[in-house]
Amino acid sequence: MPDKKRKHPKEKPSLHPRNKNRNRYDFKQLVETCPELAPFVILNKYDDESIDFANPDAVKMLNKALLMHFYGLTNWDIPENYLCPPIPGRADYIHHIADLLQQNNYGKIPAGNKFTCVDIGVGANCIYPIIGNNEYGWSFIGSDIDPVAIDSAEKIIASNPSLQGNVKCVLQENPKDYFYGVIPKDELVDLSICNPPFHASAKEALEGTMRKTRNLSTEKVTKPSLNFAGQSNELWCDGGEERFVRNMINQSKKFAKSCFWFSTLISKESNLKSVYQALEAAKAVKVETLPMGQGNKKSRIVAWTFLSKEEQQKWKNVRWNNQAEKKKKI
Repeated sequence: MPDKKRKHPKEKPSLHPRNKNRNRYDFKQLVETCPELAPFVILNKYDDESIDFANPDAVKMLNKALLMHFYGLTNWDIPENYLCPPIPGRADYIHHIADLLQQNNYGKIPAGNKFTCVDIGVGANCIYPIIGNNEYGWSFIGSDIDPVAIDSAEKIIASNPSLQGNVKCVLQENPKDYFYGVIPKDELVDLSICNPPFHASAKEALEGTMRKTRNLSTEKVTKPSLNFAGQSNELWCDGGEERFVRNMINQSKKFAKSCFWFSTLISKESNLKSVYQALEAAKAVKVETLPMGQGNKKSRIVAWTFLSKEEQQKWKNVRWNNQAEKKKKI
């Protein structure tokens, strides 16, 4: 017999109001869109339709169904052992950063493929470009240090007409570089986004993956599920999130006039003090912190610009609010 039926809220209020994943998953609709999901749909202990979130194949197929149903994809896949990201949280980043643009652009979100966003660490899944292009029509430059990830992202682009011509992938050959070789010389981009590696070591990343797998599974777990593990560059780097972001801030200063808003996800609240210190040292003109929450998890986006008020005004007027002049260099 199932446990006593729980009453679920119709929406997930912690997600952004424009997030298409706010409602509870309608598995009948998702299976209709993506029949491959059907074998993974089960009844949980409350007699609700769900999937086994400890099963990486089920999670990957749910992601595929969500991307097809809500974001217009015809095909999506990732190589074995690569990170399978939660779609709702990734969508929240895009919507919250769009709100920041709106607040700084006469109440209008810049839209269309003349608006260019750089995704540092696009990954094999290509999630941010998929969502950003579908929601706002933005074009993307996705960079990664992993050739396999770039190859996977390019296959996703090639198999989805909506992404073709709107997303370009760049292999970053120097792991220490963030923007060199990615932002074209003498060209402008409007925004950079990043989901930095969270952990400071392989051991710490493995322990975190084990905790996640145990929390999701009803059985005893002795090793992490490979599809949750991700590649090393996706999950950890020397110094972890704090050092990664501080290095990004230092390098962003050299691209101060090439990009309007730089931004990154900050998962650990304890890293904020160090990040603010780095931004002060780099002489950022404006810094914004955008809180986000998915369920019990709290995170935030930190965004910064080096443009003066006058330069910001000119940028907005020429690139975002003057269709005829958008291609012109400022």
